[in-house]
Amino acid sequence: MTKVAVFAGSLRKESFTRKVAKNVMDLFPDNFETEIIPIGDLPLYNQDFDDEGNPPEVWTTFREKMKEFEAVLFVTPEYNRSVPGVLKNAIDIGSRPKEDSVWNDKPAAIISNSPKNLSGFGANHHLRQSLVFFNMPVVQQPEAYLANVATLLDEYGKINNEDTVQFLQSFVDAFVNLITTFKAN
Repeated sequence: MTKVAVFAGSLRKESFTRKVAKNVMDLFPDNFETEIIPIGDLPLYNQDFDDEGNPPEVWTTFREKMKEFEAVLFVTPEYNRSVPGVLKNAIDIGSRPKEDSVWNDKPAAIISNSPKNLSGFGANHHLRQSLVFFNMPVVQQPEAYLANVATLLDEYGKINNEDTVQFLQSFVDAFVNLITTFKAN
């Protein structure tokens, strides 16, 4: 069983991002296990806690949990042409101490979304910059930007457009291929 951590970059309980993440999780093959990792209760990163050897227990729990996963799917809205602070905070917490980063060598994929036409392009590419630094191979094609995301979801939170489902399936297939190729090396 290959374990994939899923990060939904929005904290709203009815967020479009979380709904998209849940739809995409259903597209993985049966030998893949996906889990949304909660990030809303992580205190802001402060290096002093690591330097003093006294990180908050919730950081330690998060870091240990992330070591169980072989790959990471980021589903994020765009806030001010970048990723939401809560997602960046989780990424920073997992990246420290640098020599024990939970991100190193984990295949990753990014889906960005927006209720408007821009589809989260800025968030997607800002996140890619961090993942390169963390030595995470990232799905290059297809790129996944979902514009007008509210129109893609029905009243039950399911994607209502078969073309979008097929596109997301091709995205998941590319991610599974990356994970499988990376694990084989």
